[in-house]
Amino acid sequence: MKFDLTGKHAIVTGGGSGIGRAISRAIAEQGAYAHILDYNKDSADSVVEEITSDGHQASSTFCDVSDTKQMAEVIGQIGSKAKLDILINNAGIAHVGNIEQTSAEDMDRLYAVNIKGIYNCARPAIELMKEQGGVIINIASIASTVAIAERFAYSMTKGAVLTMTYSIAKDYLEYGIRCNCISPARVHTPFVDNFIAKNYPGKEKEMFDTLSKTQPIGRMASPEEVAALAVYLCSDEAAFATGTDFPIDGGFIKLNG
Repeated sequence: MKFDLTGKHAIVTGGGSGIGRAISRAIAEQGAYAHILDYNKDSADSVVEEITSDGHQASSTFCDVSDTKQMAEVIGQIGSKAKLDILINNAGIAHVGNIEQTSAEDMDRLYAVNIKGIYNCARPAIELMKEQGGVIINIASIASTVAIAERFAYSMTKGAVLTMTYSIAKDYLEYGIRCNCISPARVHTPFVDNFIAKNYPGKEKEMFDTLSKTQPIGRMASPEEVAALAVYLCSDEAAFATGTDFPIDGGFIKLNG
């Protein structure tokens, strides 16, 4: 089977919803054991139920990726029971606003999850992977490389995700650790639906169509499309890919303007 992950153990942060849910399901379908880490335990448990009811393997753990000590303990516990092969740093939060609309508290909140969260997970994972190699995938964004209006703090954090990816890939080549990032454009998740409903009541369809057309291809990505790319990057078929940003953006970066 192409992209076979049988026998591999994978951590997915934020695996209880949206892109993380799709990635957790996809890697489990390819044979991996999905360790789903999420701040919402109920959501994570629901995804575990979906995966195991299909005959695949998964478990859930409540955690806060911004908590350095907790993440070291959680990842260490997983590593004490199984060889950690894959880490997918998917957990993240958003903020809408330019610099004047972004408080110091907003900056700290996004830094804690989107940047420090990757540090808190990658550091203990790398310690486990150094003996046998492994794969790290960070979920970045088109905002890592192009300007998006009113995304000051979010763009700051996703730019850091991109450069952390490059650094990890460079520093751990000799250990057989591959590190790449995926940069989606707008993805149709419950977050998007909730954002539209909250900010554009009565105009949901109009705004959904407008946001969809932001991508030159004319629609948003599905979480499953992002998950398929993640599966490839986790697999042995991607053994030659490291230190690279993989946009999945409907032509947004190159075809807009």
